[in-house]
Amino acid sequence: MSMSRSVGALARMLLVCLAIFTGAPAQAGAWVAGAHGGRSFQLWVPEGYQAGAQLPLVVALHGCLQNPDQFAGLTRLNVKADAEKFLVLYPNQALFANPTQCWNFMLGSNQERGTGEPALIVGMVDLVKQHYAVDARRVYIGGVSAGAVMAGTLLACYSDVFAAGMVGAGAMYKAATTISGTAWAMSFGSIYHPDDRGRDAWVCSGRPRRTVPVLVMHGTEDDVVNPINGEQAVRQFLQTSDYGDDGVSNDSVRYVPTWTGSASVPGGRTYTVKDYVYGGELLARHFEVRGMGHAWPGGDSRYPFADPSGPDATTFMWDFFRQHALDAP
Repeated sequence: MSMSRSVGALARMLLVCLAIFTGAPAQAGAWVAGAHGGRSFQLWVPEGYQAGAQLPLVVALHGCLQNPDQFAGLTRLNVKADAEKFLVLYPNQALFANPTQCWNFMLGSNQERGTGEPALIVGMVDLVKQHYAVDARRVYIGGVSAGAVMAGTLLACYSDVFAAGMVGAGAMYKAATTISGTAWAMSFGSIYHPDDRGRDAWVCSGRPRRTVPVLVMHGTEDDVVNPINGEQAVRQFLQTSDYGDDGVSNDSVRYVPTWTGSASVPGGRTYTVKDYVYGGELLARHFEVRGMGHAWPGGDSRYPFADPSGPDATTFMWDFFRQHALDAP
C-alpha cells in the first residue's frame, strides 16, 4: 500500500472513531467503530440519522464462530434499521475471551448484574447513549445461539435497561452454570426448573415491578440446542413476569398460550406461533419453525447459520420489539 493510501485509510479510521466519541452525525447508513472495557463493538447508524432526534436502539449479539459483520449480514438487521429508523449495537466477543467467539454465558461472573460480560455490554449501551440520540425507553436486545443465551441474561438482569428481548436458538437464564452442564443443557434441556430460574431472573434485576417481554424462535430439528430450551425460555420469562407484575408468584401470568396459530412461508417452511397476552400486553411469543435446524430463520444464505426458507426472523423480531417500551421515569 502506498504512503498516500495508508494516510487516507488512517484518516478514515480516525474519522469513524471520532464519530463515536463526539456524536457527530454519521453518513447515511454508516458503521461506527468503538470499544469499551477492552472489548470492541460496531454501531450501525441508520440512513437519515439526525442528532437530537431520539431513536430506538437494538443490541444484537452474534453466535459462536461469528462476528458483528457476519451477524449483520446474516440477519439483514441494518437494512431493517435503515427502513424503520433505529440504531443497532453489535458487541464483539474477543478471541482472547473465547477462541470460538462464543459468549461465556455459563460462567457465574457472566450471570449476574454488574459483573463480567453483561456489564461490559451494558457499558457499551451507556457509551452509545452518551454520544447518540437514543430513546432510553426503547432499548432492546436479541441474539442467536450463544448470543441468544447472553441476550436472555441481559434481559433478565437488566430489565430496567431493556424493554424487550429475543432469544433465537438459545436457552433460558442460567440454563447451565458449568461447561459440562452447558453440554447437557444444549443436548437435553436444562436440569433446572424454568419457574425457579424465572424467580432468579426477577431477583437479578433487583425485583423490579415490571413484566419482561420476550420473543423466542427455535427450529424443531435443532441438533445443536435442543428445542426444549426454547420452551424453557418462554416459561422462565413468563414466570419472571408473574413476579414482576405484582411482586409475587400467583399465576397472574401463566405458561398457558392465549392464542395459537400456524403459517407457511411461500415455498418454504411451516411454523407455529404461540402468544401469551396478559393484562393486555403481549408478554411472550414463541415461534417453532418446522424442520429447521440451528439457524436464523429467513437469513441471508451467503452467511453461515442461515435458513432462507424460514420466516423472516428479523422482521418478526422488530415487530415484537416496537410493541414494547419501558415506563417513563
